[in-house]
Amino acid sequence: MSVDSKSPGDSPFRTEPTARDEAPQFVLPLVVRIEKSAPPNRTDALETAARAVLTMLGDERALGDGEWAQAVRDWEDARIRKVVRRARGAEWRRAEGLPGITLTGKSAEVRVFPPVPLDGWPKELAKLQVSGTELEDPEPPVGADRSEAVLWMNPELEMSAGKAMAQAGHGAQLAWWELSEEEREAWREAGFPLAVRTADPAEWPRLTGSGLPLVRDAGFTEIAPGSCTVVADHPALR
Repeated sequence: MSVDSKSPGDSPFRTEPTARDEAPQFVLPLVVRIEKSAPPNRTDALETAARAVLTMLGDERALGDGEWAQAVRDWEDARIRKVVRRARGAEWRRAEGLPGITLTGKSAEVRVFPPVPLDGWPKELAKLQVSGTELEDPEPPVGADRSEAVLWMNPELEMSAGKAMAQAGHGAQLAWWELSEEEREAWREAGFPLAVRTADPAEWPRLTGSGLPLVRDAGFTEIAPGSCTVVADHPALR
């Protein structure tokens, strides 16, 4: 993945080659629980994945001298990659046995793990499938509450649920980076309220030109390099 943000220079979210490509590459694993009898709703899975990324970024174990802090720093020094895999039954129980954080939404459960080397996944996660994760919303989601953060998805792109979950996570991370420490703490204390919604096609050009953080995908999977996928709209950034 890649993204444009307000960060200058050697951003981890730029599509062209940078010094970050020379660093060891890490990935943030996320696993979504998809039981055959009760799959989660798509929008709830996207929102839960975004909150999972934020929870990892704000966890004391990922900061300072915390046990996950070095892995997070190594990940942020390279490209910011996220991969979503799916699990059910015994697969999910094995995933829960690894160090990480589980976030629960209205219908979705997503577990996020500390970053791992791109070619060094734990065997319990490496076995899980990554492609073809498809989820549906039984009803269209209600309008977003603009008093909270909204991650606006590109209305012109079609993505699998797993790909869209990763993109929502990217957007949440960009918003996090742009906030002050006080604004981050307030968001964390509130439980990271946010919504993920597909933008109105007529509004998309305005959103992408608004100066808000913008995810621009590197094109490793599913969509063309440089595609704008998400605009991260947080009240403090408007």
